[in-house]
Amino acid sequence: MARDGGRKLERRIAYNPLLSQAKFHDSKARFKGFSGPVGSGKSAALCHEALRLAHVNAGLTGLIGAPTYNMLRDATLDAFLRVCREHGLPYTLNKSTMTLTLEDPRTRVLFRSLDDSEKLRGSNLAWFGVDELTYCSEDAWLRLEARLREPRASRLCGFAVWTPKGFDWVYKRFRADPVPGYEVIEAQPFENRHLLRQTPDYYERLKVSYDEGFFRQEVLGEYLNLQSGQVYYAFDRRKNVGVFERDEAQPLLWSWDFNVNPMSSVIAQQVGREYRVMGEIFLRTSSTMEVCEEFVSRYGDHRGGVKIYGDSSGGHRHTVSGYSDYDLIRAFFDRRREMRAEVVRMRSNPPIRDRVNLVNAQLRNAEGERRLFIDKSCRELLKDLEQVVYKPDSGVIEKDRDPSRTHLSDALGYLLWQDSQGVRRIGERGARLLN
Repeated sequence: MARDGGRKLERRIAYNPLLSQAKFHDSKARFKGFSGPVGSGKSAALCHEALRLAHVNAGLTGLIGAPTYNMLRDATLDAFLRVCREHGLPYTLNKSTMTLTLEDPRTRVLFRSLDDSEKLRGSNLAWFGVDELTYCSEDAWLRLEARLREPRASRLCGFAVWTPKGFDWVYKRFRADPVPGYEVIEAQPFENRHLLRQTPDYYERLKVSYDEGFFRQEVLGEYLNLQSGQVYYAFDRRKNVGVFERDEAQPLLWSWDFNVNPMSSVIAQQVGREYRVMGEIFLRTSSTMEVCEEFVSRYGDHRGGVKIYGDSSGGHRHTVSGYSDYDLIRAFFDRRREMRAEVVRMRSNPPIRDRVNLVNAQLRNAEGERRLFIDKSCRELLKDLEQVVYKPDSGVIEKDRDPSRTHLSDALGYLLWQDSQGVRRIGERGARLLN
């Protein structure tokens, strides 16, 4: 219910919130949050709270933000429009300005990316909501707080939804040492009865896709410090290391990290559901062609085919030659067609966090299964898996302490990422669930 220039507005929506969602909507805090695991109804909570405040503050302006423009367009805006359509709420959308107008309350809703906080300066807001707050900067949130000053608002409110991401600024501001006027509602794992009716094995399937730590964070909604200490914490030398022979009938999976010094790559095969890394090439002050020659000296007799992966920088053309690393590799194997080499190029690198999570999940998932094994001869890769760490209190991988580290584990991550791209992983971000 709302008033707009003396006109009384009433809009009833068929919405059956979960217990945690209801607590979130009932909260009277000026700034409130909804923290929960994947599938806990965060998207529905965000959209319905925005609609409620849009009607309470009829005729005024609100804002919905997301960490990046792509997430805003593909997930957040899409979810909001879906709710509007489901409930027959008339609206107009200006895609060029990313501005939506709800026609009944004549409320304007700005959809904004929060990756550049300087662009958040502007006119007064009656309310704002943020999707996936833990992927946004604290500065962006504070800029929005400063805009929450519409004098005509019936209910000033800033709210957000998120999945826990360690002991970050969101944890500190909302949970550990709450700022006055703040409140957080925490959804419980397995609470979403709507999801479980549609997909009863949803959470069990995630146990296979996620490593144990990531499962506890993403599925159980726990606050854990996953971005400190050892990066590949799921690795166990006693259980992930062995001796492996190549299968002559199966393709070799050869993955590069296109670093100048050292030139680094790993060679693996997939056996059933397992990946077995049987070799590494680690050459200092070398060239792309010299690495290819080294590969052929070891595996030139292989007739099962070769799939070549690597990071996206391999597609950049060199200033002097005018050719990219991928161009040079293709030209090299054009002269050795008997090896049946195929270059699988990646246009952009995956987010580091997602790539690391994938490697950890293959080393040991939440079910305790191990699907990634390393031959004991891969000494530099084994050093990476044991020694690569995060910089203290940053969530950033330490690359400066030892220039030899991170390159082979990066190459391994690119291999796993590209080789699994044809499989849609359940629970991945972007496949939003409204209930």
